[in-house]
Amino acid sequence: MTAPPKGYAMRPASPEDVAAIAQVLLADDLEGSGQPGYDADFVRNQWAVPGFDPAEDGRLVLGPDDAVVGFGNVLPEGETRVKSWGVVHPRHRAIGIGSALFGWIESRASERLAGVAGATFEHSINDVDEPARAIVLGRGLTLVRSFRHMQIDLDGRRDPGSPPAGTLIRGIEAESDLRRAHAIFVEAFEDEWGYRVIPFEEWRALEVDIPGSDLTLWLLATERGEAVGALNASSDERRGWIGELGVRRAWRGRGIGSALLRRSFAMFAERGTPRVLLNVDSANPTGAMRLYERVGMRAVRGYDVYEKPIG
Repeated sequence: MTAPPKGYAMRPASPEDVAAIAQVLLADDLEGSGQPGYDADFVRNQWAVPGFDPAEDGRLVLGPDDAVVGFGNVLPEGETRVKSWGVVHPRHRAIGIGSALFGWIESRASERLAGVAGATFEHSINDVDEPARAIVLGRGLTLVRSFRHMQIDLDGRRDPGSPPAGTLIRGIEAESDLRRAHAIFVEAFEDEWGYRVIPFEEWRALEVDIPGSDLTLWLLATERGEAVGALNASSDERRGWIGELGVRRAWRGRGIGSALLRRSFAMFAERGTPRVLLNVDSANPTGAMRLYERVGMRAVRGYDVYEKPIG
């Protein structure tokens, strides 16, 4: 495993480091896309993944002044896969920190997957980060997918329009509708690359019982009382974020997805939220990219996923 450059040190992460990690993410966002993206809640939500231990699965790189200048983590994803990502502050790049972090990430991934048949190690990088690309390709990983963050800028109140005839779009009732929404998302995403069916209780822990969760931003589409589409979302003072959007197969192609999006945009606009984002697989088999572009969204940043088998 590569050591960090002279004057720098690596140590385990802890919950007290979240704010410092968020500052490195902010610097990376501003360097790459010119606007804030990831924040402290993003880090906390990532760390909420069952089985993740920041002391074992996260590493910080400290600069000569003991400030956090880099971070990497390894996140369990089911029994046979781990996901990972890392970031280095722009002012501390090109001196070997990225190689040291990735060396630790790969070593930790191998530890977590030791003895697991068919195990896969997955790592994500910003699509414009050529030094990171060189590192992962040099370690034998292969590009498998590209994702895009789509954004729409809101300009005050927006007209949500009318849903398709016979479709009702309403808010979520926590106790009666969450399982219905979960079932919709499972059906909507089961054909997507890398999708793992997440049991309801685990899904609830990841999507509902997290910082920033706000069920008043969630939506359900029904026809004659049957749940046919759903959307979940969250927000902070800078933006809204659509986490999941799904429509059951038999109801696709009728405009339900775009109606859910327009209603969500209107709700965010009423709150004074300046912009809304979501994440999408650029090769999504249902044509989601075209849907998002039709409702006025555009790609503002991207990241690529690389992987290789372990064991």
